[in-house]
Amino acid sequence: SIQKKTNTLGVVLGNGRFFNMRPGGVKHFGFPKMIVQLEIEYTDGNRQTVISDTTWKVTTDGPIRTNNEFDGEEYDANKEMPGWNKSGFDAGNWLQAEQTNSPGGALKAQINPNIRVMEVIKPVAIAEPNPGKYILDMGQNMVGRLKIQTKGKKGDCVKLRFAETLKPDGTLYLDNIRGAEVTDKYTLKGISGESWEPVFTYHGFRYVEITGYPGKPSLNDFEGKVLYDEMETTGTFETSNPVLNQIYKNAYWGIRSNYRGMPTDCPQRDERMGWLGDRATGSLGESFVFDNYHLYAKWLDDIEDSQLENGSIPDVAPNYWAIYNDDVTWPAAYLIIANMLYNQYNNIEPIVKHYDSMKKWLLYMKDSYMVDYLMPRDTYGDWCMPPENPGLIHSNDPARKTDGQLLGTSFYYHLCSLMERFAKLLDKQEDAETYAQLSLKVKEAFNKKFFNTKTKQYGNNTVTANLISLCYGMAPLEYETEVFRNITDKTENEFNNHISTGLIGIQWLMRGLSDRGRFDLAFRIATNLDYPSWGYMIESGATTIWELWNGNTASADMNSGNHVMLLGDFVVWCYEYLAGIQNTSETSTGFKHITMRPYSTEQLNYVKASYHSIHGVIKSAWNIKENVMQWDISVPCNTSATVYIPASSKDRVTESGKQASSAEGVQFVNTEGEYVVFEVASGNYSFTAETK
Repeated sequence: SIQKKTNTLGVVLGNGRFFNMRPGGVKHFGFPKMIVQLEIEYTDGNRQTVISDTTWKVTTDGPIRTNNEFDGEEYDANKEMPGWNKSGFDAGNWLQAEQTNSPGGALKAQINPNIRVMEVIKPVAIAEPNPGKYILDMGQNMVGRLKIQTKGKKGDCVKLRFAETLKPDGTLYLDNIRGAEVTDKYTLKGISGESWEPVFTYHGFRYVEITGYPGKPSLNDFEGKVLYDEMETTGTFETSNPVLNQIYKNAYWGIRSNYRGMPTDCPQRDERMGWLGDRATGSLGESFVFDNYHLYAKWLDDIEDSQLENGSIPDVAPNYWAIYNDDVTWPAAYLIIANMLYNQYNNIEPIVKHYDSMKKWLLYMKDSYMVDYLMPRDTYGDWCMPPENPGLIHSNDPARKTDGQLLGTSFYYHLCSLMERFAKLLDKQEDAETYAQLSLKVKEAFNKKFFNTKTKQYGNNTVTANLISLCYGMAPLEYETEVFRNITDKTENEFNNHISTGLIGIQWLMRGLSDRGRFDLAFRIATNLDYPSWGYMIESGATTIWELWNGNTASADMNSGNHVMLLGDFVVWCYEYLAGIQNTSETSTGFKHITMRPYSTEQLNYVKASYHSIHGVIKSAWNIKENVMQWDISVPCNTSATVYIPASSKDRVTESGKQASSAEGVQFVNTEGEYVVFEVASGNYSFTAETK
């Protein structure tokens, strides 16, 4: 707070991503620099501005001896300077601040909140695999820092190392951390009851190796501080199936673990980059769980800021790694996420802001690479599909790999469709017609090249090839049934009802199966416990989502235990299909009108979920007992919903004990297959229906 007399402003400056201290190839901006502008407004209306300049004093001889995001932080409590940030402190031996050049770029206000401590958890166990070496188990793979309490002699040094998993002998498994040191050190000053936690680093970990600790540590000596971007948790989800619940919990921890001012791929090894391909569909599922609008709106700014003058979009943004492969599937997230933000949050600003940049990129790709309306550019394929050998990272089997030109062309078609929509929203009719015509030509060339009219398959008949073609609306209408049959036949017979897709195919697998009458197969895939599946990760002890389906057997070169890219559309499926909370994006945005149609199975007794939309909380809680469904829903103020209730006729549906068709706020629409359809106004409803 401002004092009446002398005031002192102190700043502790860390390295962060500005000076990341990594080897060549990682972009940084030199030694840390600072600019401060403090605006003070007094009660009498007068204003004062305090700006950092060369009259400020600086020292590098404080208690934080080293720090960086990847390697950890070292702190010597004997170097503390009590009162250093208060008036009256003698800073006579400090240096004068020097004026330095700007790091370049444009100085802009940050639009997303800061990273902060969002939860505190306690460890669950501590072991001593070797004398003096303790292993702390947090019980959960988390991201953040460890606070310690200790008492010892001056100069004692407590060393902390962090890992996601353990070796069979109970010591840390660090092979998958690669070049990150992941080590914190605290040097004691020898007073009673010292406590410390780092401030300029974070770690991805479940386990902590503790050495140099004076005496025998106890669980009460430690706290795990969970760090991620400050944002509201907007969704809740629970079912009667413990496997689904644990997958969702793993997803929840994995998603927030990788919100670091940008959506990162992993939080533990020497990478932690904003790979675009990881979040295309993932961002949609995440938007049900967290209010991630500002994070992703900011990330779209990062993407445009990283765009080259010729129009090329990187695979990583911000472009700490300058990877410009000119593929389509990864940069596609730029448009897909802008579309998600509009649908989920009814905010068109990202589309308006980035339309010209998106248009520039699509034109660049077309003019640079398109041949006969086919897009040959692809770098990653259907990344990380389950390989034929559990020791492999990537498959070597051509039959498992989806043609890169097929992926590039199908994605380009989808992006043209999105740009047509954006152009219409912005009243750019000429652009809209251009994209519509281009889409038709790409679709025609795609089917001519990849569709086999005899076998009704795309490319070499991978699930991903057929699925993407169907879900992007490229398959001829008269052949959709046969194309879909290829998907289910391959999944059921060749892959024994298991996943065979990587990052690309998994973005549509759960919805694609459910939309076409095979919800049963989607549910089977979601609840499998053997390899490859999310359940297999859980059975193997995972508390987040792995980078690889075979993350416990593949090479350590690439087996992060905390990635979210292989979630695909699982979280979307949980909310939109199991709970039946879906934005009617064809006719409205921001859940102004909601489609509520839960998919049920005899293997589920109940589902209950909520989502805090921009209009308020939407709730769906259903249970089925002896062929009777009880479904309680909440529709926020100033919204409406189309409600699909599984029943043979409207006469078998009641609302709060009355015939639903005559209940207040409820209007019967029609019967569609197994569902009776009603329109409801905002409010709380309790439906009961005989399902058979």
